[in-house]
Amino acid sequence: MKTSIRRPLKTLTAVTAAAGMIALSAAAASAHVTVNPDDTGANGYTHLTFNVPNESPTAKTSKLEVKLPTDTPFTSVSVKPVEGWSTQVITSDLPKPVTVSGTTVTKAPSSVVWTADAAHQLGQNEYQAFSLSVGKLPAAGTTVTLKAAQTYTDGTVVNWDEQSAEGQPEPQHPAPSFTTTAEDGTAPSASPAAASPAAASQTSETSSDSAAVWGIVLGAAGFVLGATALGLVLAGRRSRTAAK
Repeated sequence: MKTSIRRPLKTLTAVTAAAGMIALSAAAASAHVTVNPDDTGANGYTHLTFNVPNESPTAKTSKLEVKLPTDTPFTSVSVKPVEGWSTQVITSDLPKPVTVSGTTVTKAPSSVVWTADAAHQLGQNEYQAFSLSVGKLPAAGTTVTLKAAQTYTDGTVVNWDEQSAEGQPEPQHPAPSFTTTAEDGTAPSASPAAASPAAASQTSETSSDSAAVWGIVLGAAGFVLGATALGLVLAGRRSRTAAK
């Protein structure tokens, strides 16, 4: 009896341990520097939020540098302040002139650097969110890649700059990126000729109500005419009886 109990317990322990390893592996794989835009519509502005976890078991994160695109540059970059972190927006000459909204651009913000003071460096099991307001976004379908470099207090620099390829395993240090979508407000509107089911139902109900009203009116008219005809017949009979 005891042996029959121990075997399920051993199995349960092994399954629990395996689940724990899977969970730890998933957590490690997801601990990347990522970017989350609040709007991806082409030719518009967006807020970019970079989530930066500290992955070192012994050192702290003291600096983050994000590279901005130079082939589709942002002409406007604003930084949201983070307590205990100083910020620098670096503007550089573009590799070649670029036309943005009809204007030729030769210089643009090329990177943003956040540096922590000693009291606000990221320790173990900590992360920080860094936000930018940028624009304008490039044409729909453009992948915006924002390579990042994370510096630790022991001098280690982790470069988040590897490109992800469809159908391939995720690289160890993928670059934060997102893809632009159709310009806001350009979605095709519904055709006026195509009535919605609700409208069609309402029209059907209105037609049914109208038919019912006309049925009542016609019925009443028929009743009046029938009563009149009956009265005339009875009056004729009375006249013939009186004549006899």
